[in-house]
Amino acid sequence: MTLEIRPVTADLWPLLETLFGPQGACYGCWCSYFRLEPRLRDALSRDEKKQLLEQATQEALPPGLIALDAGVPVGWVQVTPRAHVPRWNTVRTVSRPLDGDDPSDSGLWAISCFFIQSKRRGEGISRALLDAAVTHARHNGARIVEACPIEKAKHSRSVGLFVGSVSVFAQAGFEPVAERKPGRPLMRKVLA
Repeated sequence: MTLEIRPVTADLWPLLETLFGPQGACYGCWCSYFRLEPRLRDALSRDEKKQLLEQATQEALPPGLIALDAGVPVGWVQVTPRAHVPRWNTVRTVSRPLDGDDPSDSGLWAISCFFIQSKRRGEGISRALLDAAVTHARHNGARIVEACPIEKAKHSRSVGLFVGSVSVFAQAGFEPVAERKPGRPLMRKVLA
């Protein structure tokens, strides 16, 4: 498998739309879970969430990366400055910043979710996306990249792995810096 991994800009929106399908990945989320506060997210329709993500692909800094296998979309990772995923930064979340960290700091980034085509899960696509996400963050000014993956899912192909797997992040050099809930460490990679 040879993957091409690219930032999702407006010209690639149709491929992300194809990957997510008519339901919008993860029960119509369209990767709004960390981007919007719960009340607002719940008030929006699936189509409105879709429109918000499409608008994000038109901004100077794309909301994430897409993996293509022979031109066919097979995976996605949301990688942004922490400020772009405000729900990640609230005091009641396991992903909240460490004491003293400012979530509006443009050098502090988050890898907040993955979506892998169901029939392609377990093939290492998330590993490739993670490596590309770290490179993308570094090229866009990140000094630190964080994630809040899950230790165990019911099975390796679970949609519950949308936050990523601890083992994949550990293999990529991320280290746990806090654990506010068992099995959900905040992991960090400091970029040189």
